[in-house]
Amino acid sequence: MSANPNPLPFPSEPSKKPVLVPAPEEPKGKTSWLIWGSLLVLLVASIATWQWYSAQQDAEKLAAIPAVRTAKARVAPLHQTVRITGVTTARNFANITVPKLTGPEGNRPMTILKMAASGTMVKKGQIVLEIDGQSLQDHVDDVNATVMQAQGDIVKRKAEQALDIENLNQNIRVAKSELDKVRLDAKTKELRTALDQEVLQLSVEEADAKYQQLLKDMDFKKQSQASEMRILQFTMERHMRHRDRHKADLKKFVVSASMDGLAVVQPVFRGSENDTIKVGDIVAPGQVAMKVVDPKSMQVEGNINQTEVSQFRIGETAKITVDAFPGMSLKGRLYSVGALAVMGGRQQSFIRTIPVRVAIEGFDPKLIPDLSAAAEVLTGTGDDKAVLIPRGAIVEQDGKTYVFAKQGANFVRREVKTGDMNDTQIVIQSGVSAGEEVALNYSQPLPQVASR
Repeated sequence: MSANPNPLPFPSEPSKKPVLVPAPEEPKGKTSWLIWGSLLVLLVASIATWQWYSAQQDAEKLAAIPAVRTAKARVAPLHQTVRITGVTTARNFANITVPKLTGPEGNRPMTILKMAASGTMVKKGQIVLEIDGQSLQDHVDDVNATVMQAQGDIVKRKAEQALDIENLNQNIRVAKSELDKVRLDAKTKELRTALDQEVLQLSVEEADAKYQQLLKDMDFKKQSQASEMRILQFTMERHMRHRDRHKADLKKFVVSASMDGLAVVQPVFRGSENDTIKVGDIVAPGQVAMKVVDPKSMQVEGNINQTEVSQFRIGETAKITVDAFPGMSLKGRLYSVGALAVMGGRQQSFIRTIPVRVAIEGFDPKLIPDLSAAAEVLTGTGDDKAVLIPRGAIVEQDGKTYVFAKQGANFVRREVKTGDMNDTQIVIQSGVSAGEEVALNYSQPLPQVASR
């Protein structure tokens, strides 16, 4: 417990009254600079926002405008071209045909035993086709046996005929002896009675007749034997010709290439599909089984309408394309034009075409016969300084011809005067200058189209 129960409070400090101190005044130039800076920033942001918004609006407008394809007018000669479609063939080739037999069996079917693979290069004299000739060889052996038998029959018959002649000669000698004996007896007829003389005379005549008859029989026998031998000889020769004919046919069963080239097996209709001839197939005599072609003499065979024949001249250049190889482009020249019009298989009789051939210049190992191809034949050239534009840029309206020429960002419609044309290009005589751009898709709405 404290000794002082009522302590005195500590004296408090005297309260202080707050004094207001005025703030220092800022310079007026600094305030103006802040205001104008803020306004400038706001202006720049507003301009940037407006430009961004305008760009977006322009982009939307440009996206809504259809794209316009254009082409430049150029100075070049106008090429007149005619397209010919056909197939590739070879000018130099050799047909490998199935042999045709020379006898009555000439039309019988045959079986392929061996053949060169299609697409392989073969040399002159190389065997490219072999026909199964075992059955014919067996037949030749049978006929040869018949020939041997005929030869034996001739030798045997000659011996038999010689024996017959000798027997007949013996009979003639006997008859001659009897005749001589009777004649000697007849010399003693003065010593005989009249009846005996008559008997002797009859015996002489009988012996002489018998002898003469045997002589005649000898002549007939020789003629008969000669005829018989001739028949046997003819029979043997016929069998020999039969045998030799089949031997010659057997040689034809092995076919060799007559030139160097590419072996191309010919197509055949097998069942319901097209195929190529293979080993083991049954083929007909005279059928072309293969071709040996010179790959450096390829050409395109096609037909043109008879109304176009006056446009073609031998030696005109051509650009050749092959459907099987889209990237392939070859040069060629018109090689031949047919003299007579021919009728197509499925066309009307009054529709005639002219066969033409375009020789391919150069060599490409991928180029083989029977490929569908096309040739763009250059049939003529125009003025070397002609102004050309695509025909797709021409617009015809009310008997007049127009183009849409590009002028800045706009397209201006101009009336033009045209000249010659081909399938793709047209000559502009006035209205468009070289180097100007013209619209191609004029059928679509054009942006800002003006007329002049």
